[in-house]
Amino acid sequence: MLYPAKFEKEESGLYAVSFRDIPEAITCGDDYDDAVKMAKDALLTCMDFYFEDHRRVPLPSAPAEGEVLIELPASVFAKVLLLNEMIEQNVSNAELARRINAKPQEVQRITNLGHITKIDTIAKAITALGKQFELRIV
Repeated sequence: MLYPAKFEKEESGLYAVSFRDIPEAITCGDDYDDAVKMAKDALLTCMDFYFEDHRRVPLPSAPAEGEVLIELPASVFAKVLLLNEMIEQNVSNAELARRINAKPQEVQRITNLGHITKIDTIAKAITALGKQFELRIV
């Protein structure tokens, strides 16, 4: 999942970075490379806000001219898709646990960005929501 980011070089030489799809993600860097690193960190940090608040994560829009694409790690992307589908269907962690025959604590770990979850587990959860999880190379 690639989110378009706007990089603006300031008079001071710093680079200000913002994401139109994730307005909470605002950062800056001492130089371009540092700004890219900070942008990745800001984007990932903001995903935590959406998960903590149980809010739908906006998916990335098409990049505009001059925007830089910042990648969200695939493991986080998979969890974002799961969260969005749970919200769309109004399925709680407890209900998802029932559907996949797991303890509610296990689902809490699945939907926790700080916890490493096997891709098969995420796929099982998405399947339990009546969707198909598909990986492909483009």
